[in-house]
Amino acid sequence: MNEKPAAKRESTADREFVHSRVIDAPRERVFRAFSDPAHLARWWGPKGFSNTFEEFDFRSGGRWRFIMHGPDGRNYPNENVFVDVAPERIVVEHVVGHHFELTITLTVQGERTLVGWRQLFDTAAEKQRIADFVTEANEQNLDRLAAEVLNVA
Repeated sequence: MNEKPAAKRESTADREFVHSRVIDAPRERVFRAFSDPAHLARWWGPKGFSNTFEEFDFRSGGRWRFIMHGPDGRNYPNENVFVDVAPERIVVEHVVGHHFELTITLTVQGERTLVGWRQLFDTAAEKQRIADFVTEANEQNLDRLAAEVLNVA
């Protein structure tokens, strides 16, 4: 096995955004907010954005293509691949535009769920280029998820 010991692994802190939020709902409901495209389309993206899904194949290896519609009237095409899909972890590779891997963890905390949100970019320069926008946008995304979970049966 070629894996480096933890102390020798290269740090990715300069290439990643890490957020978390405790959502007042069981993991199954939070997972449905991701897995049901009707729910996902309502909360995905920063405040003021809406979505039109063109393809949504929610399984490992499945594709997710959609257009985010900005509050300024601009359209933002997005294309992703679901790398891993499980009730405790969803990994999405964003393949159009700035490339990154998003790992979302869903950890049971009694009747609540700790949502972990880790966005890893290829380079520190790419992360820095969009840091002013993404930090707030990720928090808004989690705000919108917390609100949408209230509509999930």
